[in-house]
Amino acid sequence: MKKILIFLTLFSGFAMTAQQVSQEQQLQQTVETFFEGFHARDSIKIKSVMFDQVTMQSVMKNREGKQMLHTEEFSNFLKSIVSIPAEMTFKEEIHDYKIRIDGSMANVWTPYSFYMNGEFSHCGVNNFQLINDNGKWKIFYLVDTRRREDCDF
Repeated sequence: MKKILIFLTLFSGFAMTAQQVSQEQQLQQTVETFFEGFHARDSIKIKSVMFDQVTMQSVMKNREGKQMLHTEEFSNFLKSIVSIPAEMTFKEEIHDYKIRIDGSMANVWTPYSFYMNGEFSHCGVNNFQLINDNGKWKIFYLVDTRRREDCDF
């Protein structure tokens, strides 16, 4: 009987770990799909991983060096992405995925470097907040930082 209890305890721990890994893989895939759409200028692909209500913000310094919080309408973000000229290249290189989950809410923290036409533009961190919407992880909040220094990832 003791051996059965030990086995069940170990098995349930393994099942929880496997479920957690699966959730983390789903969350990372959701963020990767967002960036696939972003780089392809594909608003439909981006929208496929977004929740009905989306808040987008950036933390950065303005030209005078004052810290500010900029809020952008999601629809304006999509318009700006699809209107980038085809001859212009851009890439957001993700350096890491740090994922935290609590029930139906998750956080994905992704340090990045951003390049325009092959030249370094800025770096920072994306902070994605996601909700589990009927079994699918959806992004409902995205805040990022933007800076040109201290970019050692």
